[in-house]
Amino acid sequence: MPRKGIALVLSAPSGAGKSTLSGMLLKDFPEIVYSVSCTTRKPRPGEVDGRDYYFISEADFLRQREAGGFAEWAQVHGNYYGTPLAAVQEKLDQGTDVLFDIDVQGAAQLKLNLFNACFVFILPPSLDELERRLRLRGTENEESIQARLCNARDEIKEARWYNALVVNDRLELAYTHLRSVYLAATLSPSCQPQLLQSLLQGGNY
Repeated sequence: MPRKGIALVLSAPSGAGKSTLSGMLLKDFPEIVYSVSCTTRKPRPGEVDGRDYYFISEADFLRQREAGGFAEWAQVHGNYYGTPLAAVQEKLDQGTDVLFDIDVQGAAQLKLNLFNACFVFILPPSLDELERRLRLRGTENEESIQARLCNARDEIKEARWYNALVVNDRLELAYTHLRSVYLAATLSPSCQPQLLQSLLQGGNY
């Protein structure tokens, strides 16, 4: 019996390892699709429309926003970004799981608009370790590092309402925990709304 797909929503402070863990999950479960957002910014070299983003005009974005067409949206550095609600809902209805890599503000909007979603917050083992990782990148100046650390504190305060917390101290263990959360979410009753009724009526799984 086909099940409904789940929206797996991952959030984390910058430097916590969310992108690495997302990549590991997508490699192990290629049937999961990555959520593609709309944006009003111009494509960067190598970016492909429909794969990296849906590149649309600001007028089109605002029109869709006013019509309730986004599961979440935000304005960042003068550009708009948003998740098309209809496209995501269609995939979920077809039984496809959708992975979101999104900040806490976007996740809060998704919680209001997507019923069948599992929210996972990736945590660093400590703020000192998070700072160490940010410095090891070698891509941030001191002002940027301090800003990211300040943002991390605010983001971690919001982690209390997520469904699961995964501490990324040892990568393989953190991935085992993330994988377990995902698999458990796919077994939730909301993913298989017809299963119990079918069995009670004498049907087969």
